[in-house]
This record gives sequence, C-alpha cells and structure tokens, in this order.
Amino acid sequence: MGQVSRIWRESEHRYRLTGRRCGNCGRTYFPPRDVCPVCHRESIGKMEPLELSGDGEIVSFTVVHEAPPAFQRQKPYILAVIRLDEGPCLTGQIVDCDPGDVQIGSRVRSVFRRISQEGESGIIHYGYKFTLM
Repeated sequence: MGQVSRIWRESEHRYRLTGRRCGNCGRTYFPPRDVCPVCHRESIGKMEPLELSGDGEIVSFTVVHEAPPAFQRQKPYILAVIRLDEGPCLTGQIVDCDPGDVQIGSRVRSVFRRISQEGESGIIHYGYKFTLM
C-alpha cells in the first residue's frame, strides 16, 4: 500500500468501523453517537466504543447507471443499504462482483478501499466498501 499519511496512521478510527453501544439500552450506533436517541439523558457517559465486525446483510440495493462526474469511471456500480450483524444500517458500495450477483439478503463483508484522490498527487481518501461473502 506504500507510505500511509500520518493523519491516517495515527487516527484511532481510521481503517476500522467503529460505533458506540448504549450502556443503558444496549442499542448500537454507526456512526458513533455521544448520546443515545432513545435513552437521551440516561445514556450520557454510558456510550461505549465498539469495533464493528463489518459483516452484514443487504437490505436493499440499486445499480447506478447514470453517475455524478466523480464516479463516471465506476459505472455501473452498486449501492446498498446494509444491516450490520451488530444492528446498525448503513449505505455502502458493493464491489468486486457483477450487479446480477447481488440480491436482497446476500451476506457482505466490509473492506477498506480508495474512495477518491485530490488531483494526480493529492490526498487519497479511503473508506469502507463491501464485498459479497
């Protein structure tokens, strides 16, 4: 992967899916929250950090054929709503498969990939995407 920028190497949440679990009701949130929207005041100081497995199931998906300019080279690409095994739902791109291979209920696993780059020698942005299991 080459030399990774210091800000990425030293940031606690980079290259990992981290959420928070409410110590009051047990619900898990991604992205992390400081206060549980269900327990409100009772959750203050009780939101525990939680590293998420990245494994989950496709709840819904679409194949994007008309993409914004930054994603023209990727089309067609698959966007899905994924329910992680720990409970939270998130939106992610499904990669390394044909659109015809994706189904509601398919199991997926998160992978970290390059999302974008600012110019030829600019900052490279990484994030999560998903592959079929």
